[in-house]
Amino acid sequence: MSHIAIIGATGRAGGRLLEEALRRGHTVTAIARKASDKLSGRANVKAIDVDVLDAPALEKALAGHDAVFSAAHFSTVPAAAIIEPAKRAGVKRLLVVGGAGSLFAAPGLKVIETPNFPEAYKAEASAGGAFLDTLRSEKELDWTFLSPSAEFVEGERTGKFRLGTDDLLVSAEGRSWISFEDYAIAFIDELEKPAHSRQRYTVGY
Repeated sequence: MSHIAIIGATGRAGGRLLEEALRRGHTVTAIARKASDKLSGRANVKAIDVDVLDAPALEKALAGHDAVFSAAHFSTVPAAAIIEPAKRAGVKRLLVVGGAGSLFAAPGLKVIETPNFPEAYKAEASAGGAFLDTLRSEKELDWTFLSPSAEFVEGERTGKFRLGTDDLLVSAEGRSWISFEDYAIAFIDELEKPAHSRQRYTVGY
């Protein structure tokens, strides 16, 4: 079993990763600004209150872990704020909760470039693409970036989904979606049986 850290463990994606990791017997260090408010007292969870932009504090919190998941918002937490403390802490694996904006909706056309992409999400999606580009030039960390489908929603833990690479997954009904719960299954699977080292991949129904 692994000893993992989850940055943004109190958020929707981070919280599902935490639950899935615990379900499978891993121990988790939950890192968030107010992690202890929500997670103190949980078995196999160490809650640490950290401002992710406080690099020395984050480095200290990450030390000694087998892997680190980052579920931080791209628009407020640049890649270097995660990558550099992780490297200084001696962490070998970084698994990043990605976005769908950098996936391809058609050859040569990213989802963020499509006419109907919501303006409200463009800053976050653009920053997510920049984070991925930074990872692709990273030489030390063994990283993985998992993009959800276009709709990343509350739902059920079914364990039934498809994996892809750089193209947006769309169901037979024309919908591109994945629940937080099934996304977490896919990403903890990757933790346990690495298959996408230094790669981006995607999950959807």
